[in-house]
Amino acid sequence: MSLPAPILIQPIAAIFNGWAASFAALPVSFQYICTVLFGLIIGSFLSVVVHRVPIMLHRLWQAEWHSFAAHANITAKAAAATTHTAVSNEMIDQAITPPPMAGKSLGDKHAYNLCLPRSHCPSCQHTLTLTENLPLLGYLLCRGRCSACHIPISLRYPALELFSAGLAAGALWHFGASWPALAAFGLATTLLALAFIDMDTHLLPDTLTLPLIWAGLLVNLDASFTSLHSAVIGAVAGYLTLWLVYWGFRLLRGKEGIGYGDFKLLAALGAWLGWLALPQIVLLASATGALFGLTAMACGHLKKGQPLPFGPFLVAAGMITLFCGTPFFAG
Repeated sequence: MSLPAPILIQPIAAIFNGWAASFAALPVSFQYICTVLFGLIIGSFLSVVVHRVPIMLHRLWQAEWHSFAAHANITAKAAAATTHTAVSNEMIDQAITPPPMAGKSLGDKHAYNLCLPRSHCPSCQHTLTLTENLPLLGYLLCRGRCSACHIPISLRYPALELFSAGLAAGALWHFGASWPALAAFGLATTLLALAFIDMDTHLLPDTLTLPLIWAGLLVNLDASFTSLHSAVIGAVAGYLTLWLVYWGFRLLRGKEGIGYGDFKLLAALGAWLGWLALPQIVLLASATGALFGLTAMACGHLKKGQPLPFGPFLVAAGMITLFCGTPFFAG
């Protein structure tokens, strides 16, 4: 199948189409085996993203704060000297130093990114061997415990790997061996990482949501999921929809009811799936979020007034729309 695309990306499209045709010629069972293995590998990487991106962001914020603090310290002392006002270092530090990020250890000052340091046990710092790093198999071989300190390994790691493998198989089943299948898998796994990060930290990092918006617009240059016209309107409408909800709630209740990251996430879903998909996504996310919140409150797991991250519900609604279309709305 030819992939119509602007001249600048036609060579890339031609290369991918050739690869997709070769892959589609393989036995179906072998296609799924390769796809599931690829999904497991990506799922293992997602575990790193979910754990490290919030820490990397907070390190960046703290570095910015320290830079600001150093400048403010000098400015405050200069002002104090000019006005002959006594200002202690402790007073300045208390005024400008941000609190540490709750529940996250920032570790030492060595390089910390998605590659360094190597994967290790968070309890005893044991560096994982090649065998222990194998997706899913490593968890099974270790029987769910660190080989050094025998502390139980969180079920999150194999769960993310299995989710990712399932999404890979689902993309192949729904879209076939094609460019949209690979793009859909990329969207779904990014959404998966965002959902887990939001559940942990109530953050939807710009480092993931903003590239996802641009990627959706680029993918739809050739109308892979929707027309470019619909994608652009979807990105704008997605952002403005929750922006209006945010300000409406704030004017009525005097407090924030939704985060800015949710605006950008819905904008990304609009860029990928088009503006006609937005009503279904918002309806599904709102309904499931409300149902989950009421159930959690009834069971005593959520207190009244306690914030509930909306990102995971947007993610679930987006994935349903990606793979099932918009049966509730025409489009």
